[in-house]
Amino acid sequence: MRTFRYLDFTVYKESKVYYRKCISITRNFSRIYWELKDQLLRAALSVCLNIAEGSAKYSDKDFKRYLENSLGSINECFACIDIAFENELISNEDFLILKTMSESVAKQLGGLIKKLRN
Repeated sequence: MRTFRYLDFTVYKESKVYYRKCISITRNFSRIYWELKDQLLRAALSVCLNIAEGSAKYSDKDFKRYLENSLGSINECFACIDIAFENELISNEDFLILKTMSESVAKQLGGLIKKLRN
């Protein structure tokens, strides 16, 4: 198995861009929303890290479990983004960008999971 094979995965690359976008949009959150900011950033980082950690596993079953964790984390991220949008913490434009990015990462993870099932 290739060392650090996740570096070649498009979903890993996109999840890092997603994480950076989440950092960017949360910079101006007021102090009263620190929990939401913290949760969003931890979940976004979790997407990347679970892909990386899972790619080092020796069985497809183990790798699939980590990808499922990443899928759960991207859903958690979008829930945070939805809450932030409803509380007028992010613009409509950022909301739509992050929705598109969330869907892209989720679809890629779902596709990898499905591939590993077979």
